[in-house]
Amino acid sequence: MAAGRVGLEMIGLGGVKGDAHHLSVLESEGIEFLLSPEGKVPISSFDQRKTICLFFSAHWCRPCRVFTPQLLQLYNTLNHTGNKQLEIILISLDRDFNGFTEHFKSMPWLATPFNADVTSRLCNHFSINHIPSLIPLGSDGESIIQEEDAVPLVEDYGIEAFPFGRERREHLKALDEAKRRWATLEDLIVTAERNYVISADGTKVPVSNLAGKTVGLYFGGLWCPPCRAFTHQLIEAYNELEATKNESFQIIFVSTDRDEEEFKRHISTMPWLAVPYNEKIRRDLCRIFDIKGIPALVLMGQEGKALSTNGRAVISTYGASAFPFTESKVNEVKAALEKEGEGLPRQVLDPKHIHVLKLDMAKAYICDSCRRQGRFWVFSCNICDFDLHPGCIQHDEIINQ
Repeated sequence: MAAGRVGLEMIGLGGVKGDAHHLSVLESEGIEFLLSPEGKVPISSFDQRKTICLFFSAHWCRPCRVFTPQLLQLYNTLNHTGNKQLEIILISLDRDFNGFTEHFKSMPWLATPFNADVTSRLCNHFSINHIPSLIPLGSDGESIIQEEDAVPLVEDYGIEAFPFGRERREHLKALDEAKRRWATLEDLIVTAERNYVISADGTKVPVSNLAGKTVGLYFGGLWCPPCRAFTHQLIEAYNELEATKNESFQIIFVSTDRDEEEFKRHISTMPWLAVPYNEKIRRDLCRIFDIKGIPALVLMGQEGKALSTNGRAVISTYGASAFPFTESKVNEVKAALEKEGEGLPRQVLDPKHIHVLKLDMAKAYICDSCRRQGRFWVFSCNICDFDLHPGCIQHDEIINQ
């Protein structure tokens, strides 16, 4: 999930588009040298064989400060052998020279000298309307990803985003689609370094132990009120299935908590398993299953492949009764409920209440007669907060309206 970016309203003169090499657009702005942590680097001596990216960023911009460590990891990984594949050039949008200096001191790459007028023209030239923006340059000095910068690509894929470009983006999206349709639970969860998930107390549980089970991938965060409400529903369904289905259902929590401490507090309230917090696979799963909001529940079938990305609606509507959550089982439960509803009166009078009670359907309610929780069909009062389970209606005193 992307951290977001800051929009800009830039007014400047259009830049002169170069046609000689990667950095011609900078030379056209009168830039003769770049800044490095060690000093000045003349553009004329620059190695044009590397992939070069312009990084539009500012120290005052929180999304920029969040993204910079991700970019730093990619930069260091690609260049760790000493054979540098990537060069990055900071184009600072800081408000003053001190802000630029503070921002640049944490970066191992290059920067253009601080100049607000040049920055404005470069933003205009590359149509920069938000930061951070990362613009990979082609051999002609122009962006190789038209109408889009590489920040989302790096946020979503990390090191796999390189080399940047439209073909790379489409290739990665195709891989995600294949994983969404065909990958097994082990394919999605296991990495070269880790073949397990963890319980709330830190116990490592091999993913292979989950073979043959229906598994839910639960995306949520403690900071999110709807997640806390859905977690309660999910725990009810989980506990019911634990008691009746001989441990044939399991849930793996994929945290979107803000930090590891919050994650630990969150998982301590849950009876199931989790992907370790400091794992890139959490972000990968969000991307593969296109998780745009939380809570979300992806249901994986007993063969280990995805059944539904809308498990939240299935659990909220049908609870444990729809297990093992296949399309045929959900349709069967739905048809049975509709048939049950056809056999119930539309509205009744009951001696336990003074108003007419109308037939309705609810995801959950407490019966005001037996005080037990109910689900699905309910007779409710439209005037006051009163609900009766159909089984608690005194049939010999029903008055059809």
